[in-house]
Amino acid sequence: MILPAILLFLCSALAGYAYLQDGPVLSDLMLLALILGLASLILLIKSAIRPRVDRPEAQDAPHRWIVIDGSNVMHWMDNTPRIETVRAVVSELMLRGYSPGVVFDANAGYKLGGGYMGDRELGRLVGLPRDRVFVVPKGTQADPFLLASARDLGARIVTNDRFRDWAEAHPEVRDPGHLIRGGYRDGALWLDDKVRALA
Repeated sequence: MILPAILLFLCSALAGYAYLQDGPVLSDLMLLALILGLASLILLIKSAIRPRVDRPEAQDAPHRWIVIDGSNVMHWMDNTPRIETVRAVVSELMLRGYSPGVVFDANAGYKLGGGYMGDRELGRLVGLPRDRVFVVPKGTQADPFLLASARDLGARIVTNDRFRDWAEAHPEVRDPGHLIRGGYRDGALWLDDKVRALA
């Protein structure tokens, strides 16, 4: 962004100098300065509006994944399904340096809003992009998807479920700290101490 700005300044100065002079050579110089000035202005505008995601440091940042059992977490406050509870957990985990993903049962939308909601709708409600939210197909249990996602990502799971029915296929659920418990006490969200902020 600095180079196009310097070029634009130099071309403007050259065009100003050529304007004040007489002669055919200088008029050609002014035309050249205007063309180069226009090109550097275009480069300057393009570099100013380029998304910050394209920067190498943003691309190289490692993800510290954590998977949220959305259908479990949404019941943490007063055992009533609330999207605000999931949103609060997502926000807290992001503040602690994690990249959360959420898995919901197919009926989550009915419990939260009276009708089916897919990845996009629930993602919008919890404040995550669509590729970080997964609603399992109707008639399918969410637990196998949740456990497989966590295994594939090398992530832990935020849930109060113990997954006893799945412990044989997923023995990692027995590992201390793999399942992160949480809930609300006196109206405040708490998460297991094992989910500390990352350095």
